[in-house]
Amino acid sequence: MLKNILKIFGIFILGILGGIYGSQILEPYLFEQFFFYKYGLPSPPVYITKTEKIIIQENVALKNAVERVEKAVIGVKTVTQKGKVLEGAGLILTSDGLAVTLADLVPKGGDFDFYFGEEKLKYQILKRDLKENLALIELKEKNLPTTSFGNFEKLKLGERVFLIGVIEETKKFTNEGIVKYFEENLIKTNIFEKKAAGSCLFDIEGNVLGLNYVNKEGEVRAIPVTNLRKFANL
Repeated sequence: MLKNILKIFGIFILGILGGIYGSQILEPYLFEQFFFYKYGLPSPPVYITKTEKIIIQENVALKNAVERVEKAVIGVKTVTQKGKVLEGAGLILTSDGLAVTLADLVPKGGDFDFYFGEEKLKYQILKRDLKENLALIELKEKNLPTTSFGNFEKLKLGERVFLIGVIEETKKFTNEGIVKYFEENLIKTNIFEKKAAGSCLFDIEGNVLGLNYVNKEGEVRAIPVTNLRKFANL
């Protein structure tokens, strides 16, 4: 009696092991063989690891975030008194036209243009802070698109970020990286982008983290969002 039970139990275990082997090893192998294609069998299953799934989800989130916030980034073009052309970007802070850019991009005495898409906007420079390298602008347009402010206190080293900038007055571009270092008045990234002056730094959800400038080596650094809000009294 005991012998029969053990025999049945052994057959049961072998059946389970055979099923696992067939579904996880043999079946994927056979489907990959060319001689099965001509019989019109279903495509072999695609196995995605947990890490790959996370990467795919992050990439989709990044794409959606870029599409959601890019309209809040404006183009800036300046011709200085000496005839030098400066190009960069800025950020719409409020729907009624308050915006911010780098003071370096709008020096006193320059001839300025601000672009919302292909449209030139009328404006007024409200104030500049050369120490903070910020300029506050009032755009003479209402119902402008904005985005959410990030929480600087929750910023983490290694956090994935992206920027949106403007070249040739109206053309948007993006780049991505991580936070390398941050302190009260500075965010360092691992992004290299020489034409990123005034571009905006966002977290993966599309919340504004800061306004970017570029050092001599081409490294993108940001003035934190807390400084922007304080400067604009928001």
